Amino acid sequence: MRLLGLIIVAALMATPLIYFVPLAAKHDPLAVFSQYIGVTALIAMALTQTLATRLSFVEPVFGGLDRVYVLHKWLGISALVMVLLHDTIDADIEGIGRETGLTDLAETMGEISLYAFLILVLITIVTFIPYNLWKWSHKLMGTFFALSVFHLAFINKPFANTDLIGSYVLIVCGLGLLAYLYTLLPQNFGARTRGFKVSHVEQTGDAFAVELSPEAKPVKHRAGQFAFINFDIPHLGEAHPFTISAAPNAENTLRFTIKPLGDYTKSLTTKLKAGTTAHISPAYGHFRLRNNKVPQIWIAAGIGVTPFLAWLGELTPEHPTVDFFYCIRGRDSAPHLDEVEARAAQLPNLNLHIIDSSHMGRLTAATISEKIGSELKKSSAFFCGPEVMRNALMRDLQAHGLRRSRFNYEEFEIRSGIGIRKLLAYFFRKTGISQRFARALESVS
Repeated sequence: MRLLGLIIVAALMATPLIYFVPLAAKHDPLAVFSQYIGVTALIAMALTQTLATRLSFVEPVFGGLDRVYVLHKWLGISALVMVLLHDTIDADIEGIGRETGLTDLAETMGEISLYAFLILVLITIVTFIPYNLWKWSHKLMGTFFALSVFHLAFINKPFANTDLIGSYVLIVCGLGLLAYLYTLLPQNFGARTRGFKVSHVEQTGDAFAVELSPEAKPVKHRAGQFAFINFDIPHLGEAHPFTISAAPNAENTLRFTIKPLGDYTKSLTTKLKAGTTAHISPAYGHFRLRNNKVPQIWIAAGIGVTPFLAWLGELTPEHPTVDFFYCIRGRDSAPHLDEVEARAAQLPNLNLHIIDSSHMGRLTAATISEKIGSELKKSSAFFCGPEVMRNALMRDLQAHGLRRSRFNYEEFEIRSGIGIRKLLAYFFRKTGISQRFARALESVS
């Protein structure tokens, strides 16, 4: 996450304090605080809508899109918490206006948006809810954000809409509403996507590689970036993000290596063929090959090999030494294994370590330290794979001398939760509810 983006977020949310702090000396401080957090919640909602646009300024200001989506998620959760506090703490300030039909309507809109946000945010953070339901419900966020803005504009409050603070908050909210409307535009609107056609599809391990050729203007990208792609296939037209698994080339073709993990990707394996047209977004992400003159450790797990495949296309003998740990579960299931081995044979500065968990066990920091030796403390590590593995290696590599700032990764999943599964599992385990439920079923049967 870029510091600049965090400073901007903090500044936008703190600015109303200039007005509310003096106000607390004149009125009930708790009511003033409730008013402030209500306003701040709306600013946070406006920011979440802006981050969702994927406009060209978002990554330079806030960092790679994977981090942007993490910020988007936590801003949304923070907004919900603030709205709940605003609803719980009495925000009424005496003597600031009389009740009218319009103010009553605004209060009702606020109540509706509160409960709608509660439901929608829960759907968002509970990641075992189906993707289609999540995506459909997520689009409704902006609708209830609009109701919240209506609530702000017409309730009784200690400032007028035309006051400096009122204009500030409404302008920020207005920009958020424009951002929401922008996200509703067709995926291939204007220059947002480029037209491509599938030229080749082939199986590679337990994944399949899709090569596409541009029909007109190409998509410019750097090795390691990803793009959103939607194929012109009935019932499979939603845009999904996939890493571009090959370096840029003179023909401007793109290759995506996709593992069939869910309903969408499994359907692609049977319906995708040469000649299928597609629309591809601009490339995103900051997980790129670096030439910082220090030894590098690349760690790929399963389909996490995709960004490193693109890096291999740009790696030269002039780059620093690379120790590439490719974690697989059997050679037959490893995507592009022959390509990786062939590239390793060509490059003297690339040391390839195939970690086959089917007979070697899983990769550990101790194994990496044993292979690399004293070079570990000088190295930069780059990881792409499951979060659990990432966290374990990041912690253990630090214990072996790797600096935390030199462990680089990209979020493996853009849609992420907040540990609801773990919380539920812990709750059921401690209370014994699951066992009691099982015994109840046995007694019924």
